[in-house]
Amino acid sequence: MSFSYDTKNEICRLNISRNCCAKAEAYGILLYCNTFSPYEIRIVTENPNFASRLPKLFQKAFSMRFDRYPEKGQAGKLVFQITDQDKIAHILDALGFDPMQTVVLHVNFAMLEEPCCRAAFLRGAFFAGGSMMDPNKRYHMELVTSHLQVSREMASLLLEMEYIPKSVVRMGNYVTYFKQSQHIEELLTLIGARSAAMDVMNAKMEKELRNKVNRRMNCDTANVDKAVIAAQEQVEAIAYLRDHGVLETLPEKLQETARLREENAFMALSELAEEFNPPMTKSGLSHRLRKLMELYKKTKEDETNESL
Repeated sequence: MSFSYDTKNEICRLNISRNCCAKAEAYGILLYCNTFSPYEIRIVTENPNFASRLPKLFQKAFSMRFDRYPEKGQAGKLVFQITDQDKIAHILDALGFDPMQTVVLHVNFAMLEEPCCRAAFLRGAFFAGGSMMDPNKRYHMELVTSHLQVSREMASLLLEMEYIPKSVVRMGNYVTYFKQSQHIEELLTLIGARSAAMDVMNAKMEKELRNKVNRRMNCDTANVDKAVIAAQEQVEAIAYLRDHGVLETLPEKLQETARLREENAFMALSELAEEFNPPMTKSGLSHRLRKLMELYKKTKEDETNESL
């Protein structure tokens, strides 16, 4: 099953408690369902748990039964329908529309003054028009409606709640969507999908951990490359000093350092420092090698000047 399907199953388990919240949830479903007009209400779903919730929700919200139910044991697309004009007029009136006038669907903010009702409204919108990508793949949550004004006012509602949605038109439908993981986590928690929100958080933590490990590995690889290049330069410099009779004139400590570096050409400084008797510090060894490199550069410069 998809992440969206599992998320909707989770919020289906929530109790339908207060009448105002039941009406707000049904309102969200109607604005984002397949058909909501003065002539027909048609809700189609393939989720049997949502199909089981719908009749209870509409009974609680409007004291009303659907005119058409899915057949018992039916699989696939499950259709709920109301065509009785008196029932539709009752629903429109309950939601603040005038059944006697041309209905332009919009969000009636007066019904969403309480935080619990806003959460229920968003839950209904997600039930009917929402989808969610698996957060292990990417962060994407969206609400799709066929009503332009509903989409605009949904965006305004979300902005008022301090979420920042984006909008796009796709195949004649109006899409409100989020790509920020934090907003998706908070919205899922708000509508009652706490397990789904935890899945998003865990996916985010795993991605951040993988990125951190990758950055560390890349940094370590870069440091190893630098160390190998530096060691090669040191070995070449020591050979140059020996060929030009300079190495044998140096203090014993520098000669010992040169010998151990040549014998352990690719050993890290911390490990090479342990080869001395007694072991020396990494900073002390670095100082000696730097001294050898300076002598190499000076000897090379002197040779160049003499040849001019």
